[in-house]
Amino acid sequence: MKAAIIMGSDSDWPILKPAVDILKSFGIEAEVVVASAHRTPGKVRDFVLAAPEKGISVFIVAAGAAAHLAGVVASYTTLPVIGVPINATALNGMDALLSTVQMPSGVPVATMAINGAKNAAIFAVQIFAVGNAELAGKRAAYREKMVEEVEKKAARVAAQL
Repeated sequence: MKAAIIMGSDSDWPILKPAVDILKSFGIEAEVVVASAHRTPGKVRDFVLAAPEKGISVFIVAAGAAAHLAGVVASYTTLPVIGVPINATALNGMDALLSTVQMPSGVPVATMAINGAKNAAIFAVQIFAVGNAELAGKRAAYREKMVEEVEKKAARVAAQL
């Protein structure tokens, strides 16, 4: 199992690194690339077209501002593309969100929240888990751990009442 993470700028890395960590914790390899839809379109095209040969099955694509990167990636592949709009301008990421989510019919991009790279990684895990019972079990255990963490927090609050 392998996912590609493409970001429009190296400044996006602090937001995307936790996604790589989540993927690795589930045993999913991540190939990370910095490429721009506008400044290096040939690099984007070549990477996406070569992805199946590398065993890549899903893309997590992050960009800020005009944020066309996920849509460009989706235009070159029928593999799942998960967009992560980045808060990189005075518009607080709303420009990136709208650019990512408003894809034309027939070229979908699953869009996460602004700076939502962790959820993008979890969504990628869920995609891989559809055909992998072991991974589905790990995903279920991950969610159960989240439940336990919330219950601990609730108990701490209740103890203060």
